[in-house]
Amino acid sequence: MQPTETSIKDAVKAFILAEFLPGESPDALDESTQLITSGVLDSIATVKLVSFLEEQYGVALEAHELNAEYLNTLDDIARLVTSRAASK
Repeated sequence: MQPTETSIKDAVKAFILAEFLPGESPDALDESTQLITSGVLDSIATVKLVSFLEEQYGVALEAHELNAEYLNTLDDIARLVTSRAASK
């Protein structure tokens, strides 16, 4: 069964809150929160997020996808993962 965008967003949100924003209210992170351009994710955090996505969803992201164009919001991340999962 393919993951849904909603389930991906929920899992990624939980991961980001636990790993990079401990103690932060879940309400502080919504689908349009800018993760990279606002500084929530730095380069090391982005690599950790990509590793999580690849392990969790069995997808392989390309080097050119590891930037704000593809990973800046929960919506962006969910779209990328669902498109990668669909092309497996």
